[in-house]
Amino acid sequence: MLNLIRRTPQTTFNLMKPEMTWFDGLYPIRQWLNNLEMNNVALAHFICRTIPTQCPFERDISLFGRTILSIPPLCKLNPLYEEVIGLRFRALCYLADDCGEDVGCYC
Repeated sequence: MLNLIRRTPQTTFNLMKPEMTWFDGLYPIRQWLNNLEMNNVALAHFICRTIPTQCPFERDISLFGRTILSIPPLCKLNPLYEEVIGLRFRALCYLADDCGEDVGCYC
């Protein structure tokens, strides 16, 4: 009589593997970028040189001391921003941890 409550397994959410939805046309590219492994030093250097550290192009245009136009950072408009930054981070970790190189020039 005490076992009247049926236990069901809890639903777990995996944030690293979002479910593919019908409107996400960039899902294959996201998966490719997330699954790309760093095992080439030249590729890791190229990625670190190509992908900027900070989000460029954020500007405030002012005239006579008053801001007339504010341009948002363009990285916020990039739908693959999180994946690209993750790729750069993996490249930096590969160079620092596996290759033993100084990555201070990329920071």
